[in-house]
Amino acid sequence: MSNVTINLPEEVFSARRLSPEEFVRDMRLAAAIYWYQKQEISMEKAANVAGLNRRDFLVVLAREQVDVFARL
Repeated sequence: MSNVTINLPEEVFSARRLSPEEFVRDMRLAAAIYWYQKQEISMEKAANVAGLNRRDFLVVLAREQVDVFARL
């Protein structure tokens, strides 16, 4: 696995009221959902980006009201 370093101002974490670790999880999930919705990556790859298994990623998609059948 590769590591990527992003420098962000501290205000970002306080504005979202998240620890840096929670912020990273949130960013990974947001990116995975975005790329999945744009049909740039498969559900399996999106789940991997988000650090989830496919079932848990489906739960997140349902929570976020992302239509998984629109891709068919």
